[in-house]
Amino acid sequence: MLVVDDNSAIRKKLAAAFLSDGFKTCAEANDGREAIELAQRIKPDVITLDLSMPRMNGLQAASELRKVLPNIPIILFTLYGETLSKSEISKTGVSLVLSKTEPLSMLIEKAHELMGS
Repeated sequence: MLVVDDNSAIRKKLAAAFLSDGFKTCAEANDGREAIELAQRIKPDVITLDLSMPRMNGLQAASELRKVLPNIPIILFTLYGETLSKSEISKTGVSLVLSKTEPLSMLIEKAHELMGS
């Protein structure tokens, strides 16, 4: 599992939720660039990306991640999902957009569905 968000409190909360659900490891990245470097090293089963981050936002990161990890599910976990068009999302390779207003249990459930577990 790779959690990417520029807010460390949100990253820690997501990581704790995934780990308590049985995910073996949960790496954290602060922005899109860091996420790409980390993902290439650890090859996560699923990635959650925030949309609005410094240096490289979630959509830019998703496009790059798709090139190096073409089959890994990517969940855009953001407050601003409704501002994005479907074509914009599909071009980047994002598997699912989920609002941060949804309960964490929904995020974990969707991660399992996308991984096929």
